[in-house]
Amino acid sequence: MRFLNRTAGRLSRHRRGPLAGLAVLLLGLVMTGGLYAAFAPATASETKADQELIDQGRELFLVGCSSCHGLNGEGIRTARDGYNLGPSLVGVGAAAVDFQVGTGRMPMSNPGQQAPRKERLYNEEETKAMAAFVASLGPGPAIPSSEDYSIDGLSEDERQEAISRGGQIFLTNCTACHNFNGSGGAMPRGGYAPSLKGVDEKHIYEAMLTGPQSMDVFSNGNIPPDAKRDVIAYLKSLEDEPEYGGFGLGGLGPVSEGVFAWVVGIGSLVGFAIWIAAHSTRSKKDKVEA
Repeated sequence: MRFLNRTAGRLSRHRRGPLAGLAVLLLGLVMTGGLYAAFAPATASETKADQELIDQGRELFLVGCSSCHGLNGEGIRTARDGYNLGPSLVGVGAAAVDFQVGTGRMPMSNPGQQAPRKERLYNEEETKAMAAFVASLGPGPAIPSSEDYSIDGLSEDERQEAISRGGQIFLTNCTACHNFNGSGGAMPRGGYAPSLKGVDEKHIYEAMLTGPQSMDVFSNGNIPPDAKRDVIAYLKSLEDEPEYGGFGLGGLGPVSEGVFAWVVGIGSLVGFAIWIAAHSTRSKKDKVEA
């Protein structure tokens, strides 16, 4: 007991010594440095990898995109007032690049009103690098993950509910341009709403998120991520749904049906009437000659 008391007394005197505070400070610094050393290497490695990806994307951007969008993505304005050869990419985010490049719309062969979907020129790794570079220019929407747009993890009842909700959202917000079943349609000033059939789920999500070409931007504040996923589920359900009415004429609605009725229906009636008239004339001539 006396030993413990003497030991406690010595420690108490040392704590009150002039070097006690310095020793505690050094001990804290050593512990902090040890913790940083344990976690810092992984962070530094990730930062280096990200920078390498950005540098790779910049090299690709300078070769394939800078002639229209500028060396630093600032855009290029032509001599015509208000006309851009290529808009600024600052703040468009990685999702916009992944959509445009991933669907082959960019780079454009010829500047025009709207970029059509075509065979892509860059592979997945190159597209990811270019997206990383553009994302470094300013904050913008990131590339979505499969969890954002896939319903694979839902039960059958949850799938049907998602499709039903997505159908209501699509019919309310999208049919004016994309038609009731996503077949697309014409737009003013030479634009058009492309068909959504056969489009990758990720690209549909990115289109809603970034608003390419003539499309409006449906941010997560307008349409939440779950609602975007439901819209995609509805569109994919249309691809699996058979055409119970037979030939659907491309699903373009009354326009294609009206053209078919006039050209094929009424055209056939007119042709049949002409044939009847010509046949009747020949019959009368044969009777007169007899």
